[in-house]
Amino acid sequence: MIYFPKDNPPNISPDLAGRTECSREGRNYRTTLHNVQESDSNIYLCIEYVTVNDHHKILDGKRTIVVVKAKTGGALKQSPLYASPQQGQSVSITCVMNSSRGDEGIYLLRTHVQPESVLSVSNQSATRIPPAFAERLEYWREGKQIVITLHNLQENDSDNYVCAEEVRHGKNTRLLSASGTMVLVKEGEQAYSQKACSDSSWFIYSLLIVVALLFCALVCCTLYHVNVLF
Repeated sequence: MIYFPKDNPPNISPDLAGRTECSREGRNYRTTLHNVQESDSNIYLCIEYVTVNDHHKILDGKRTIVVVKAKTGGALKQSPLYASPQQGQSVSITCVMNSSRGDEGIYLLRTHVQPESVLSVSNQSATRIPPAFAERLEYWREGKQIVITLHNLQENDSDNYVCAEEVRHGKNTRLLSASGTMVLVKEGEQAYSQKACSDSSWFIYSLLIVVALLFCALVCCTLYHVNVLF
């Protein structure tokens, strides 16, 4: 944890001391963490403490999910590496953990476009799913393997999805992560055909209007010449 007092240097927790650079420019705060370790994997949240009418208020800021990949073979295995379903289709992500239980919990995280936890399963089997996926996510688990299926995918679901396992080492916990699955949701064929049909209909209507105008102009021109002759 890092605390930025208003008029004093930042206070940095011991586990980050010596590896952290902090800077401030106006209302913008920047923190750079060097020599990251697997134990640094976590969800980092910026919080601002303000005083309103002599009452303290906490304002939540942007969340950043940091997943540090292991250098050794200790990382989780995840497949597929890439999926490109059409809008409305489903995709299944398979994760193979190092342990058969996960000391503290198992997660599926979105890490790029919209960082958030999509699935959280604790070691007591308590499950947390955000409202956006509440009716569209199912999973089953057997031994070290967990299969997570996301249904009725939309274009805004496109992101990198990473499996992570929270394990305990002594008094500390850390996240072991997989390489992730890049999901790119394409526009559905039905939506595309409807759009193409709509575009085609507008083209036909426009063409008919042009033909009608040309016909009217031709009729008017013919009548004009007839009147001149008589």
